[in-house]
Amino acid sequence: MSYLFSGLLPIVTLLFFVAVGLVLIDLILLFKQKGISAVRVLPEKLSNGDDNPIVLTLQNNYNFKTDLQLIDELPFQYQKRDFQINTQLVKGQKKKITYTLRPLERGEYYFGNLNVFVNSPIALVTRRFQFAKDAMVPNYPSFLQLRKYMLIAFSNKLFEYGLKKIRRIGHTMEFGQIKDYVTGDDIRNINWKATAKRNQLMVNQFQDERSQPIYSIIDKGRAMKMPFDGLSLLDYAINATLVISNVALKKQDKAGMFTFSRKVENRVVAERRPSQMNTILETLYNVNTDFSESDFSRLYIDVKRNITQRSLLLMYTNFETLDALHRQLPYLQAIAKNHLLVVIFFENTELDALIKENAEDLLSIYHKTIAEKFVFEKRLMVKELHKYGIQSILTTPEHLTINTINKYLEIKARGLI
Repeated sequence: MSYLFSGLLPIVTLLFFVAVGLVLIDLILLFKQKGISAVRVLPEKLSNGDDNPIVLTLQNNYNFKTDLQLIDELPFQYQKRDFQINTQLVKGQKKKITYTLRPLERGEYYFGNLNVFVNSPIALVTRRFQFAKDAMVPNYPSFLQLRKYMLIAFSNKLFEYGLKKIRRIGHTMEFGQIKDYVTGDDIRNINWKATAKRNQLMVNQFQDERSQPIYSIIDKGRAMKMPFDGLSLLDYAINATLVISNVALKKQDKAGMFTFSRKVENRVVAERRPSQMNTILETLYNVNTDFSESDFSRLYIDVKRNITQRSLLLMYTNFETLDALHRQLPYLQAIAKNHLLVVIFFENTELDALIKENAEDLLSIYHKTIAEKFVFEKRLMVKELHKYGIQSILTTPEHLTINTINKYLEIKARGLI
């Protein structure tokens, strides 16, 4: 045995020195040069509930091909500690890697280090590089939806997106200007006095009477904290408010908003200023629920006191039972006397899924029956509001924005405001 050991000792010693030599070579190769450069490009702000692209730019300055492991330290809101991207770069190669983040809470998102781990050519040594230390990006309401829904609202193919085509039933016109007659102008609009003075045909140009105040009213009480697909109903209402305000301004109306719960807050007076959208965006960024029971009586008093011109009021709220609606109905009726009120509330999609399941035992039958009762009550709420001349939208959270745009365009087309 001792003879065998003494015979192997030179081989083991040789292998040891070879291994040490290889490690030293790897160390020299990895640490002699700067090696890897990396930049993380963050957006100026994140869009809540949307996929936001994060771009990583890498460059290999080594004289050999490298295997990389990227670990980006994501904001704590994601609670994700195993985020890793594996890639490979040949000598001198520059590469862009894009991944997406879907934030679900408005607020400040702090990114940590971008860690890049580089393996040596023989993969015996790994070197860590750190880049892009500590960066903060605010997460705003979903501004990425603005362009998407603007195209929908102003396209001629609204039906493809679930929007109804509505014929203009009646509208008022106001005088715009007197202009030269061109082929195709309505001869009934010829201005004969101006024609006599200029000795050429002149016509009156009219335009739709516009600039109606459009207010989005957001209930930020505890009923709006219910989640759907990661976002609260409050955040869905905030995203829809941002989009409908933009559509209203593009339609030459005045857009405004405010929130209510125990009191009325976050007021933006309906106007058509160039900075109006930015004002609304910054205001929505700071809206949060206070987990209180919403006071509709205070809302009525505030509307009566502060909104004197007849306006379209889009109220985002939620009623789970018919009794809950009946308690607030007198205040809704009072508001609807002077304004065009649209009450927007939500279907419970979890109940819909429960109803579709097969009931296999007595308990399942009981649960399914109760779910059907609640869903039926939601339908009754729509009829109850209609009975008192109050328009409403009952929608799933995911279709809230498109259904709100649809209702606004319908009201405009029918000349109700």
